[in-house]
Amino acid sequence: MMSPLGVILAGGKANRMGGGDKCLLPLMGRLVIDHVIERLVQQVPKIVINANGDLTRFNSFGLPSVPDSIVDFPGPLAGVLAGLDWAATQGATHIVTVAADTPFFPTDLRIKLEAAQDVHFKLITLAATVGVGGLNMHPTFGLWPVGLREDLRRQLRLGVRKVVHWAEQHGKGEAIFNAIGHDPFFNINTPDDLIQAEAMR
Repeated sequence: MMSPLGVILAGGKANRMGGGDKCLLPLMGRLVIDHVIERLVQQVPKIVINANGDLTRFNSFGLPSVPDSIVDFPGPLAGVLAGLDWAATQGATHIVTVAADTPFFPTDLRIKLEAAQDVHFKLITLAATVGVGGLNMHPTFGLWPVGLREDLRRQLRLGVRKVVHWAEQHGKGEAIFNAIGHDPFFNINTPDDLIQAEAMR
């Protein structure tokens, strides 16, 4: 497998934050998405931002951006499809997706996703954590083959919205990360989450 390309999923509506882009909020003297880019750029050769609305607001980051091709905010699977379509134009075979509101995700995400894929022989590998409450899936963090993009397009048009449901149709593996003491997939959904993230420096 050639090196997967990176896709930052920033297409959500951020209802619990009051709307707008969560990833463009300030965190530790920078923006949330700056932390996301910093971690992802170490792991993949190219990155694209998936977002909706006026994409020029992301121009300052020096990365390409692509909108959902399925209208009405159908959820993260539409962002995965946009990333797969972009990766196809780059000649890539796989993408790694990360959420734009999760500034502390693991710097070995790609390595562990690929290792889990090799072990489990599954087409799709998603991140999961094991903590006090057991196994917790993080379906916006995954390794996806470009070859499934047409099937995903069909499924989205048929109304499929849940990431895990679609992934399980093709065989889903899991890359396990430790979340005891600190959840590396802590994401910022509310103003209180942003305050908590500031304390996690």
